[in-house]
Amino acid sequence: MIRLGVIYGGISTEHDISEMSAKSVIENLDREKYEIHEIYINKYGKWFEVKNHQKEEVYNLVWLLKELDVVFPVLHGRGGEDGTVQGLLEMLQVPYVGCGVLASSIGMDKVYTKIIFEKAEIPQAKYIYIKKKNEGYFIVNQNFEEEELQLKKITSILKFPIFVKPSNSGSSVGVKKATNNGELKNAIEYAGRYDDKILVEQGISGKEVECAILDGKEISASTVGEIQSAEDFYSFDAKYNIPETKTIIPADIKEGKKEEIKKLAIKAFKAIDGKGLARVDFFVEDETEKIYINEINTMPGFTKISMYPKLFENEEITYSQLLDKLIETAL
Repeated sequence: MIRLGVIYGGISTEHDISEMSAKSVIENLDREKYEIHEIYINKYGKWFEVKNHQKEEVYNLVWLLKELDVVFPVLHGRGGEDGTVQGLLEMLQVPYVGCGVLASSIGMDKVYTKIIFEKAEIPQAKYIYIKKKNEGYFIVNQNFEEEELQLKKITSILKFPIFVKPSNSGSSVGVKKATNNGELKNAIEYAGRYDDKILVEQGISGKEVECAILDGKEISASTVGEIQSAEDFYSFDAKYNIPETKTIIPADIKEGKKEEIKKLAIKAFKAIDGKGLARVDFFVEDETEKIYINEINTMPGFTKISMYPKLFENEEITYSQLLDKLIETAL
């Protein structure tokens, strides 16, 4: 029996999503293969082992983790998907599912992901990097020099609609769409509640599509899936609370475009030094059919209805088989 630790919860805004993902993972693990140890982190960062649905606080975390053969950190967002837990497991020499410290931290930070994708020459929307310091906001240029924020500087480079995002956040938490200067100012202040680094990005009118990556003996990309959001953009509510949001697998785009997206997804995964798995999100522009990368998720949602497992179900890999492959790769 493989002693498998499933870590979930955490201090990020995606705590509840992590719980939902972990529930699906645990329900679909083969009990004849794995001795499952549930490890829960509450919203304040306290660790608990869950036994018979009861939470027991962990007082010797090192001992608990060192007793495991492998860990599946089903954690989304800060304090779990950003390289912190991965670093802990590296220190303890415990194998784990998913990307390493570097890829996890880059994948979590949207600004630095953009910088890496620029180097890799992966097409992406125009963007501006803003830093919040002492309640003031500053534009950071390509030489990493800072100048005081002026909205006219942004609107001279980007056209409305403009999207504003916290650099370190997931599930569209803290994201707003701006169609005028007033909305842009409010969106920047709103994103500043979640992070001191803010990404301001050119809006693209087009299809939102996603591609899943599985890294085993070789890196493989799934078919491409399409998101049809029930809202103006793929917000937190559109992702989790509004049933009218639809996923179409495979996406309703040309075969040549699907192949291009798959190649770009693998390139993005390699560019951040990814391992294990990721989901890479793109736009296909309506007018030009040009493909732009949006972001990479190093620990995508893992519920039964999440896009990552659904994309591989389309490749005739069941949810349980997918978990086995990820754990085998980690080991």
